[in-house]
Amino acid sequence: MASGFYRPDLTLATLLLTPFPIYSSLETEKAVVVTKEKYGSIRRIYVVCDEENDPKQTWMIENNPVDEVMVISDSDHMAMFSKPQELCSCLLDIGDRYL
Repeated sequence: MASGFYRPDLTLATLLLTPFPIYSSLETEKAVVVTKEKYGSIRRIYVVCDEENDPKQTWMIENNPVDEVMVISDSDHMAMFSKPQELCSCLLDIGDRYL
């Protein structure tokens, strides 16, 4: 992850990280009801950082069908630091086409 930006940026990013569970717990599953009419009506675009090589990316795409998968080339886990311009372009493109 540290290959594309300066050490102070890495330090700041590390300090600002907060854990967030990707996989829901049994309690959450009982409290949250996801329906096709609600969650299924939202357009989903998944942005892949191609240098991450994390099997969770594939798992998430396969288990949460998306309208489109966009790839940011030569980007690692934190594209906002390793490829900020490309990430912004990607998000602008999504906004132009899906909003």
